[in-house]
Amino acid sequence: MPEPAPLLALEAVDAGYGALQVLWGVRLLVRHGEIVSLIGPNGAGKTTVIKAILGLVPLRRRPAGGAIRFKGERIDGLAPEQVVRRGIAVVPEGARVFPEMTVLDNLRMGALAPRARGREPQSLDDVFTLFPRLAERRPQLARTLSGGERQMLAIGRALMSCPELLLLDEPSLGLQPSLVRSIIEAISRINERGLTVLLIEQNVHFSLPISRRAYVLEQGRVVLEDAGPALLESPHVRLSYLGV
Repeated sequence: MPEPAPLLALEAVDAGYGALQVLWGVRLLVRHGEIVSLIGPNGAGKTTVIKAILGLVPLRRRPAGGAIRFKGERIDGLAPEQVVRRGIAVVPEGARVFPEMTVLDNLRMGALAPRARGREPQSLDDVFTLFPRLAERRPQLARTLSGGERQMLAIGRALMSCPELLLLDEPSLGLQPSLVRSIIEAISRINERGLTVLLIEQNVHFSLPISRRAYVLEQGRVVLEDAGPALLESPHVRLSYLGV
């Protein structure tokens, strides 16, 4: 029996900013129900991959043609709001939230998409079950939260949109180890509920053990692909990312 079509597929994607090309022929698949990680050093182009998926960076057209497909349909060339309406949510690097709004109002902002409006009460219950600390702080202004709590809020707000694919950009950045473990556990529980995750992360100890598959991006090119735990044992990964 042939494998089902991937939920997300990047096919020979070239992208960049003005005259600067950042991505070169990137191929990446995310299948339904997976956690897939994209790792790489700073400046490798990981965030540009997310921006290309969201339509924030246009693809460069080549004679062979690159494409980005979601549920089998091309989404490259769509406006970002159109991409989001199709069921893709992103948690950007730096846990960006609305600082002068309460935790509850931040979460409600995530439910403005048409696909999510009728499910807001259940979605709120789900987020508060996943992150009980947010339930305790629902009337607080977001600017009063700790870094880890802001990251929880950013993830919760993305979940409120009822996505089919969650993009996470460096969710462990700047967090202390105990909070990193909490975020890892939350991502695993999100995935166990059936949500597909593409995890962009430099911390390989965080990302690879929980990933069904993973890709290594260096200088805008995919240089390795394997199961997440297998890549953690790769001599290249151990030398380049673990120093051993």
